Amino acid sequence: MSPFISGVGVILSLSLRQRVRTRSWYILLAVFVALILIVTVLLSFALYGFGSVDNGAAGVYSTVIYFVLLLGTLVAPALSGNAINGDRDAGTLATTQVTLITTGQLIVGKFLSAWITALAFLAAAIPFLVYAALAGQLRASTIIVSIVVLAVELGVVAAVGVGLSGLLSRPLFSIVVTYLVVAALSVGTIIAFTLGGLALQTTATQTASYGMEYDSSGKIISCSEPEEYDYQTPRFDLFWGALAANPYVILADAVPTTYDSNDQPTDLFGYFKLTTRMAQIPQDYGYANTCVVGEFDQYPDSPTARSVMESTTPSWAVGLATYLVLAGALLIGAWARTKTPAAKLSRGSRIA
Repeated sequence: MSPFISGVGVILSLSLRQRVRTRSWYILLAVFVALILIVTVLLSFALYGFGSVDNGAAGVYSTVIYFVLLLGTLVAPALSGNAINGDRDAGTLATTQVTLITTGQLIVGKFLSAWITALAFLAAAIPFLVYAALAGQLRASTIIVSIVVLAVELGVVAAVGVGLSGLLSRPLFSIVVTYLVVAALSVGTIIAFTLGGLALQTTATQTASYGMEYDSSGKIISCSEPEEYDYQTPRFDLFWGALAANPYVILADAVPTTYDSNDQPTDLFGYFKLTTRMAQIPQDYGYANTCVVGEFDQYPDSPTARSVMESTTPSWAVGLATYLVLAGALLIGAWARTKTPAAKLSRGSRIA
């Protein structure tokens, strides 16, 4: 084993032992398991009998995954936001830095400890995920991709907390800033998307004519004159990129979509993906509702969910890349802020 990995292991072991010694950690996990159990039972009864092949088990699985992400983003900042400056306040950081442990080993060990702690929530939810996966006969790609992306996002939150705890001196301030970063990614991106689309509107034109008289079979005998009028429509298609940094959108966009017989999604991942993908389609083209004598009323056809997915651009890779760059930059900043100049000091005079 290399010296670097050995040093990281020491820091990781010490940090994890500090966490598991407290009774509050086990109480928190127990509360989380109870909440997951309640959500799983209620969703199983609520979604059962809707006519789906899996009786709603796919919806249960996606909801549990999102619940783990929600709680992980709520708890991880508190567990990682004081990883370094908390030790500085306790007086243990300086003691660690005068040992053979390097700053890089310290940062990586603290990050892995915070990440593993966040992953404990995912591990606690495994029985419920297995139940939903087996009941819904989910594809292996759906299970693997959703768990991997969820784990990466929890790791990013842990890295943000550890990075800010190294950059900022006050533990409380670094925890609050970590929560603000998570809120900006989760809620701020939605606010920016909504306000941007509403602020920048464009004029669209609708042309329509309607049936005036009908025969006994319901076919049109005469039509009204075509009418044309303008209306204002938001330009959400110009701001959909803001959603690429949203953790819930990234998770939904990365998971392969499963469709039912009507080409509609079968789980929460698919519906989230459909909503965000539809935002890419510009709404300024207007539409026409044309009346034709001898035919029934014709209405513009709405595109199916599958056609929307296939005609729009995935954004999850860009979002994950942005997350990794953010996490890496903060960890590097924490390393630069925390490193000591001990290696630059002279060795001293040798006594003759």
